[in-house]
Amino acid sequence: MQSDVAVSASTNESFLASIGALFDAIGSAIWSVLHPILTTIDPLCGPVGFFTLVGGTGQLSCGATGWGDEIASGFYVTASLALCTLPFGLFAGFFLALAKQSYIRQLRLAADIYTSLFRALPELLTLFIIYFGLPGVLQAAAASLGITDPIEINPFVSGMIAIGIVFSCYSSEVLLSAFRAIPHGQYEAGYAVGLTSTQTMRLVVVPQLIRIALPGLANLWMVLLKDTALVSAVGLNDILRQTFVAAKVTKNAFAFTGIACLLFLVLAILSSFVINWLEMRSKRAEVRR
Repeated sequence: MQSDVAVSASTNESFLASIGALFDAIGSAIWSVLHPILTTIDPLCGPVGFFTLVGGTGQLSCGATGWGDEIASGFYVTASLALCTLPFGLFAGFFLALAKQSYIRQLRLAADIYTSLFRALPELLTLFIIYFGLPGVLQAAAASLGITDPIEINPFVSGMIAIGIVFSCYSSEVLLSAFRAIPHGQYEAGYAVGLTSTQTMRLVVVPQLIRIALPGLANLWMVLLKDTALVSAVGLNDILRQTFVAAKVTKNAFAFTGIACLLFLVLAILSSFVINWLEMRSKRAEVRR
């Protein structure tokens, strides 16, 4: 009996190791393709990048003598974290909004408890729960299956989960308000022309939902961009952490905190262009209808 348990545990550990190796191999392959491209078109440390042109050989230069490449790396980490968190938070928020208007009382209650809990907690505390607390829960569950390998969640994934949870709570309220703004006759019209519930939701309701909810979701996106700075508390090398380290080493806090402000402003400005474009498209679609 004990030999069977040992074989099962060994099989589980081998399976997890093979999955981890597979993901590492896929990540290495993707990075080997993307790295030369990103290095060439890098607007911060590329051949005609901002830090390359402005930094010279000083503290903002890209290379061994400056901090430009580290700060550029932090910029891309922050942007990647925000972009990866957005679909996760929107997806969860959409289904939370559906649950809140469900005819099933238990489902409505569960969604209300979830959103009330995570809206009440500070975002930093939620991040600490995911980064420090969740591995312990997963380790206990794995131990019951005979897996003794330590389980860790890297800071990027922890930040994506924690910020995504908070974003989903707030976006669910925006989407719920948008759902309630759509007349019930829109659903009945879809059913009347022979559409199923899924088709009515996809073809009739969701396009109107996006147009109504877009201003509120755009505001939440700006909040999400700022919340990414919290991941520096768990060791992720984002904009804030990289500029803080540079400021501490060089004793030039004002310049590097100013660079951090500038980079967050760049992200916000780029986001506003995309948001304005989406709003213009939604208005044109409304006029065509």
